[in-house]
Amino acid sequence: QVQLVESGGGSVQAGESLRLSCLASGSILRVNGMAWYRQAPGKQRELVAIIGSGGMTTYADSVKDRVTISRDNAKNAVYLQMNSLKPEDTAVYYCNAEIMRRNGVFQWNTYWGQGTQVTVSS
Repeated sequence: QVQLVESGGGSVQAGESLRLSCLASGSILRVNGMAWYRQAPGKQRELVAIIGSGGMTTYADSVKDRVTISRDNAKNAVYLQMNSLKPEDTAVYYCNAEIMRRNGVFQWNTYWGQGTQVTVSS
């Protein structure tokens, strides 16, 4: 079994920063891309940032220049540093990863965390 657990969410004022963490655990053989998504009330889930296994990153235009995604391959962890937060960043943030389990099947599967709430007040 594989689990993704996020942490680091909370309530902040506009202009402040937060750092989200996500740790993948379980019977993991390899981890490919890791990403952060978010879903605001009444809206569809959207991609915030993605980082490949080699470190290449892509950001949504709405967060570019304010957000940095990084990963620690030794820990199977991905992080999201968010600066200059705005009220429109308020959402549940989900961690996502493409993982190959250590079960002899050699197949990539996508896993999601349970989400962590980020609330930004003006």
